[in-house]
Amino acid sequence: MSDRRRVAVLISGRGSNLKTLIDAEQDAYEIVLVASNVEDAPGLDFARAAGIPVFAKSHKGLKRAEFDALIDAQLRAHDVEAVALAGYMRILSEGFVEGWAGRMINIHPSLLPLYKGLDTHARAIEAGDHFAGCSVHIVTAGLDEGPVIAQARVPIMPWDTPDTLSARVLIEEHRLYPRALAALTRTL
Repeated sequence: MSDRRRVAVLISGRGSNLKTLIDAEQDAYEIVLVASNVEDAPGLDFARAAGIPVFAKSHKGLKRAEFDALIDAQLRAHDVEAVALAGYMRILSEGFVEGWAGRMINIHPSLLPLYKGLDTHARAIEAGDHFAGCSVHIVTAGLDEGPVIAQARVPIMPWDTPDTLSARVLIEEHRLYPRALAALTRTL
């Protein structure tokens, strides 16, 4: 019997962090489900190629709590113990967050508490910051407000655009997220 914790990853898009989590699977966790609110999210192909079960359903036409209940039912049906958000572009209902309290993390492309939400790289450049980066945090009801458990810093160069900065931050996300997920699952 494995001591690895059963993890689900929620995505909405390309799935680059999902791929990194799959490739980095280690003794601490195994990904047993990938769920998406975008039925044709490109990242789902990474899950399928790895033989990981997929649940993909559009949230359109459903209330937030109704859709979250569908996701929650899938997580529980797969005996998930922890959840990793990896480019999941939906704000979660309070009930869903409470149900996974302390067992759900997100990676965010800024040095939280700076620049919650979207357009983080442009905002850091416009502010004249010397550093940007990424943060892994425990998901709470407030948007990007949960306790930070890991961060990585990236210098902002004078020639940076939001796209060039984003590309360098993404490299650090791929290094940081598997380690942070493994650390969380070791505490469960």
